[in-house]
Amino acid sequence: MASRKSLHVALVGMGFGGSFAGIYLKHPAIRALTIVDTDEKALIATGDLFQIPRRTTRLDDVIQSSDIDAVHLVTPIPLHAEQTVRVLESGKHCACTVPAATSIADLKRIVAAQRKSGKCYMMMETSVYTRYFLYAKTLQAEGGCGNIQMLRGAHYQDMENWPPYWMGLPPMWYATHAISPLLAIAGTRAERVHCFGSGVMRDELKSQYNNPFPAETAIYRLDGHPAAMEVTRTLFHTVRQYTEGFCIYGEKKTLEWMMEPEEPLLQTIGDLVPGRRGTGNTMERVTPPDRPDLLPESIQRFTVGGTFDDTNPQLAFKTGGGHHGSHPHLVHEFVSSIVENRKPAIDAVTAADWTAAGICAHESALNEGKEVLIPDFRP
Repeated sequence: MASRKSLHVALVGMGFGGSFAGIYLKHPAIRALTIVDTDEKALIATGDLFQIPRRTTRLDDVIQSSDIDAVHLVTPIPLHAEQTVRVLESGKHCACTVPAATSIADLKRIVAAQRKSGKCYMMMETSVYTRYFLYAKTLQAEGGCGNIQMLRGAHYQDMENWPPYWMGLPPMWYATHAISPLLAIAGTRAERVHCFGSGVMRDELKSQYNNPFPAETAIYRLDGHPAAMEVTRTLFHTVRQYTEGFCIYGEKKTLEWMMEPEEPLLQTIGDLVPGRRGTGNTMERVTPPDRPDLLPESIQRFTVGGTFDDTNPQLAFKTGGGHHGSHPHLVHEFVSSIVENRKPAIDAVTAADWTAAGICAHESALNEGKEVLIPDFRP
């Protein structure tokens, strides 16, 4: 990848989005960063912390700018689709946090806008760049698991007292953290789904999205792959420590990462012994290695928490390590895809596939588990 500072990026949303600011500032291909937030206090706080002079409270200023090349949206879920389409239609590259959208119609709009514009679109899915997933990806690429027989994923989270747009959100609308690593490992898309809602939702949480379920569990048939995939998602009224986990059940090895903060459990098939039932599997806890080697030297530090600016004691503070080291990998893939004039790893079609799997699952849950076919967004 070219090392010259060629791109001007706008980072929109200084809540979660603020954790990406330092990474962009240190990336070798970034010549300028503009930060955006409607909350002026948040804008000032992040801008002053990172010494970023370019700031605005208006996305329109970014859309209309001829100097900005790319936009990274870290905004509320209901805004994702409309903002993404506007950015692409303005002739700018676009990255967006998950989920890409909350309806099939909006996913189709995003795919169409990307194709028409010819610009890069990337959904910034953290789960496929964590050190845990990168370990699993390497394990499978080296033939470690053998044939995959079954896939399981889960995302448990307590959303009480979060911003209002979260209240009553259908669990599977925001299931990409559990779905994406499984589809990425399988190398395919989900073809159809049966899903059941579970539990009892209190009345005030039902109205915003007409969703009666605090939890949902789906079973998927994959396109051209023999394994089935099971995913469970909870958002409310379910006591469970926060977890984004995935399990790969193979004929040779099985990797389970479902008990955060514990390390993954790797099980390896043993030998058949006459007179003994089963194969006597071995089990061990494994510690997936950090992967700064996949990144430019200037942003390697961000896979773990560390000093942002060790050249200036007045500006030094701790940053990095977000979502198990995934943040700098996401930034680097988005920036690299633009500089190298190629599709990003999580392009518009892939993002639509991963997001639609959850949208269709919720549709199934609302219809007592009736099978729902998942759209194919390929040309």
